[in-house]
Amino acid sequence: MHMKDRQQSDVALIEALRKKGLKATPQRITICKYALNTRDHPTAQKIYDEVKKMHPTISLATVYKTLQALEKSGMLQELNFPQGQARFDSYMKPHVNLVCLRCGNVRDFDDPAARQVVARIAAEADFTLTGQRLDIYGICKTCRVKAE
Repeated sequence: MHMKDRQQSDVALIEALRKKGLKATPQRITICKYALNTRDHPTAQKIYDEVKKMHPTISLATVYKTLQALEKSGMLQELNFPQGQARFDSYMKPHVNLVCLRCGNVRDFDDPAARQVVARIAAEADFTLTGQRLDIYGICKTCRVKAE
């Protein structure tokens, strides 16, 4: 990422936080950068654990408030699954989430055909699409190999 892009990104983060009534503290900026730059679908606890390494005085409440502001700003989405803690996904383009029922890993899978199906369904139903979520549950290759 170029320096100018990074500065524009910081400005967008600061603006998003301020619009939600939050001060753009260094801790909140770090939370935003971590949450928005990972494709690991972290939990709030995982984000807290990582940010605490750089900002030892941070609270879990600050992490939750910051994640809520990012979600309300449309910069990430909260994923609730039948088992386990909520996860956060910063990849906002239509995609498939592959969810392992053993280890809980969530992996993004880009598939043009899935996007086309969602668009076709919305068009046929005369439905204005504002977002989508498609989760596929199963056992990941790593867990399958361990079981064998």
